Amino acid sequence: MNRLLLLLILLYTHPAYAEYKTPETIFDQPDLQGIWSNATITPLERPYNAKESSISKHDAQAWEQQANAYISISEQPIDPDAPAPKTADPAKGYESFWVDRGTNLAIVNGAIRTSLISYPSNGKIPYRSSAQSKLQIFLSRFISGFDHPEQRSPGERCIVGYGSSGGPPMLPVLYNNHIQIIQNKDHVLIHVEMNHDARIIRLNAPHTPLPAWLGNSIGIWEDETLVVTTKHFAKGQDCRASMTHWFCMSENATVTERFTRISDSQILYEFEIDDPESFSDVWKGEIPLNAAEGPIYEYACHEGNYGMKNILSGARQQEAELKQ
Repeated sequence: MNRLLLLLILLYTHPAYAEYKTPETIFDQPDLQGIWSNATITPLERPYNAKESSISKHDAQAWEQQANAYISISEQPIDPDAPAPKTADPAKGYESFWVDRGTNLAIVNGAIRTSLISYPSNGKIPYRSSAQSKLQIFLSRFISGFDHPEQRSPGERCIVGYGSSGGPPMLPVLYNNHIQIIQNKDHVLIHVEMNHDARIIRLNAPHTPLPAWLGNSIGIWEDETLVVTTKHFAKGQDCRASMTHWFCMSENATVTERFTRISDSQILYEFEIDDPESFSDVWKGEIPLNAAEGPIYEYACHEGNYGMKNILSGARQQEAELKQ
């Protein structure tokens, strides 16, 4: 075979040259629209028992089996006449019917990832001591701070979703990990199932200085990638926590996100957090968004918000018992 012809065949079939071509909208922009899920059991930060950024398929299967077995603990029927537990018990929390973390570790560029954080190389958030202290104070509120609603987290107050589900950065949580993307010529809307957060990204526009719960987001297209820069976060959104991860940043942080459609069924979502007040370095992450069947149903968190009512009334009951 002619050497030149062989070289052309190799170049054409090599993944670097056989790139996926993103379909376009009627506005001649890359089409990211659809319903996607970022559900995965890969944690935000790398566990201490994971030494590398990726693992083998065999080790991944063992990890997934162990994680899914833990979730199945809650499949046991709950005694409706049992008294309230004295201590936290994972078997008496959410029934597995509600849990939808996903069943697999995230795969990015063919690698099975042990953390969603891709930089720093140790898979850890590079906290400054001030941000660590801020996080400890925030987490202590989950076992204290029952005097009034403002002491509870925005998630408990039904203002935004738990654990940065609405972001940015948008992170997977215990359940409701669906994301819907809608586009027009000048805007991109990201509707997040948890907690029905809707973020409107203005294209090719300046930032406004007004703080918002999800920050102020603007976007530009770089070839087939949507690049979104978000600034001016509301102060109450500086710390975020779920059952799988937690972190604090300042309201002056800048979050940069990149959305690149890499196939008909997947978007590669990348994020970078730049916040010198809280971190000694930037930190970055990568999460696959997989196509999901719709529609997204309403998450009616504020349909009475019984959780908040019960948290505060339970604290009043404890106080009354202590006075007896």
